[in-house]
Amino acid sequence: MREKLVVGNWKMHGNLQENSALLQALLSGLGGRKRSAAAVCAPFPYLAQMRDLLQGTAVAWGAQNVSQFSKGAYTGEVSAFMLHDFGCRYVIVGHSERRALFGDTDAIVAEKFVAAHGAGLRPILCCGETLEERETGMTMQVVGRQLEAVLGRAGIPALASAVIAYEPVWAVGTGRTAAPEQVQQVHDFIRARLSHLDAALAQRLQVLYGGSVKAANAAQLFSLPDVDGGLVGGASLDAGEFAAICHAAVQ
Repeated sequence: MREKLVVGNWKMHGNLQENSALLQALLSGLGGRKRSAAAVCAPFPYLAQMRDLLQGTAVAWGAQNVSQFSKGAYTGEVSAFMLHDFGCRYVIVGHSERRALFGDTDAIVAEKFVAAHGAGLRPILCCGETLEERETGMTMQVVGRQLEAVLGRAGIPALASAVIAYEPVWAVGTGRTAAPEQVQQVHDFIRARLSHLDAALAQRLQVLYGGSVKAANAAQLFSLPDVDGGLVGGASLDAGEFAAICHAAVQ
């Protein structure tokens, strides 16, 4: 049975004081028991704080982006090895906001995945369709294309130490959540697509759902056969809400 994983994506939110209060409340809400895997992906400036507050607890930490380059004259970039220095376990690659706002193409996402994997991080590979793509019946084509870009560059063995997050773009930060049957259909498609290459790996792989996950819908989403947890945005900024989502993952 696959372990559930709940990852909070803070996006560009927080400050030192707020982060400290939020994490202390979260750890209190989780009760110190590691009944499910949980992680928080914070902005780069707060990774040292994440390390100091979370090391030795049940909550891991990670980053929201990474450079595809390992070192060199790339002003403003942060490499996977730098993230590793801060004890990061996870890094999000290919988030819809990075794709839409910052030009992360499928090819760039694949390079970032390779960089993260090579540094010993667990990439959380995001894939998903826009509303227009959903309405024109292109969901599987889009998700398949995004997966193939990474598989073609990294190969199926690299996914053994990765996580996939299906995040329909039209449900990210909108309050809209894909219907359970829509979520399960795409998750089943992802697992079936990978099964053609490595059936055992596909069965072990954690596939998360991301798209307005909250305490009110988490239990229903996490009960779906191919949903192994969530990539949580806004709700992860509320300690009580995020703790409730984590608890829903182990019911």
